[in-house]
Amino acid sequence: MRTRAAVLCGAAVMAAGTLTAVPANASAPRAVPTVPAVQPDRAAGVPGPAWKKCGTTSQPNLQCATLRVPLDHAHPDGRQISLALSRVPHTAKTYQGPLLVNPGGPGGSGLGLAGFIASALPAKVAAQYDVIGFDPRGVGHSTPALKCLPGYFKPVRANSVPDSAAVEEANVARVRAFAAACGEKYADVLPYIDTVSAARDLDLIRSSLGAEKINYLGYSYGTYLGAVYAKLFPDRVRRLVLDSIVNPTGIWYQDNLEQDYAFDDRHRALMAWIASYDSTYHLGTDPAKVEGEWYAMRAALAGRPAGGRVGASELEDTFMPGAYYDGYWPLLADAFAAYVKHKDPDPLVKAYDKLGAVDSSGDNSYSVYTAVQCRDAAWPRNWDRWRGDNWVVYDKAPFMGWNNAWYNAPCAFWPVAPRTPVSIANGKLPPTLLFQATNDAATPYEGGVMAHTLLAGSSLVVEQGGGNHGVTLSGNTCLDKHLAAYLTDGTVPHAAGEADAVCPRTPAPKPKPKGTAGSSGSSRGSALHGLLGFRH
Repeated sequence: MRTRAAVLCGAAVMAAGTLTAVPANASAPRAVPTVPAVQPDRAAGVPGPAWKKCGTTSQPNLQCATLRVPLDHAHPDGRQISLALSRVPHTAKTYQGPLLVNPGGPGGSGLGLAGFIASALPAKVAAQYDVIGFDPRGVGHSTPALKCLPGYFKPVRANSVPDSAAVEEANVARVRAFAAACGEKYADVLPYIDTVSAARDLDLIRSSLGAEKINYLGYSYGTYLGAVYAKLFPDRVRRLVLDSIVNPTGIWYQDNLEQDYAFDDRHRALMAWIASYDSTYHLGTDPAKVEGEWYAMRAALAGRPAGGRVGASELEDTFMPGAYYDGYWPLLADAFAAYVKHKDPDPLVKAYDKLGAVDSSGDNSYSVYTAVQCRDAAWPRNWDRWRGDNWVVYDKAPFMGWNNAWYNAPCAFWPVAPRTPVSIANGKLPPTLLFQATNDAATPYEGGVMAHTLLAGSSLVVEQGGGNHGVTLSGNTCLDKHLAAYLTDGTVPHAAGEADAVCPRTPAPKPKPKGTAGSSGSSRGSALHGLLGFRH
């Protein structure tokens, strides 16, 4: 999850009154006691968040604030942490309450997403909501912000494919070191970095806003966060939108294995797209041969990293975002062709810097990602199990099979005991709207169908043939009409069968004209996927 979300509030969040965290103590991690299902609303006369202007040129109406919440919800008067919030306030006479938005992760910053959602929705719809973004606990401008082992992704890493005992031992040592560093640095915090605690934070945000109910729009992991909130507080959900849906029955080990097959399919779709533009890229018209050229490039980089920075693992890091968003395909294809046909590594290094490299905010995002996933559910603790399962996956899905395994492998050595995953099955909600692309790699289609089954009365809108991850407000008019209708008056489609409505896929991109840079998707799609980041 190399989250590259643009935190548009930035320093303005800090100026809005960042709260000082209590110094960490050396107490050992402990289990989280059961807490009441419902937290009290803000008492009469108690002020809500102190909103201050933090607008930018592109988002002039943005406001920011911080909110104190308990680290341990079982002890609401104990140690407090802070959540960074953002808001685009409503302007219409008709007010439908707060719309909380989350970009996924876990570990994604949501501060900039509020401004994007408010500008991407039809103006008449957005004007009726206070659009609320937030950095979940541990993330970004919330405090404390986790950074377990800065520089963990510094290139060049060992080959992700453990084709020798020495390579496997190097990778295992690396993930062990990350887990140990987290445990040493955040022993008193890690037991409370999890989805249930984050969902209870959402209810305190709701309460602080003086709202009886919330509206919610979540992408990717944000769908699971929203579904868990809805399970804990079903009577406090007004409208619920889940886009690109985590399979709630595979949290999290099985979900990550299933991802690998879908990532491989999506990578092959990129190879086929490149083959269809042989007149541009000159890599051949046979997708299988193009794929062979890609793996030959990977083998060459394993021995001689491009620019001394892009080895085999970094190549996978660079191309993985193309499985999330096809707007990156032209950039990746240009870099691929330059390396293979012209022996020019510079475009590949630039693509890595844009899409694969992990900066300080990425260190934070990955720390929270790992903390949440490792705490939410049990993972195998026997490395033999990981080795066996991932070689089986790699045999059929080599593109990200082992790369994804090492990304999640700190959970095999995590210092905090896991929780029991929350069943999101729910028959107490108002009509809920779900969106899913059939060829989504990060959250495969089956997850959307499963959530549709478990959330009684929900409606599923499918993008047939779509492969992007995060599909609403990214340029597909059909999908966006369903979203706008639901947020306007609660209208949802209903039909017999697996899907309640089917939309055509967003057209694939075309090669970039020479001399242009950046992604080739729609401007809105590029903006959204810059905020959603990767590996959610």
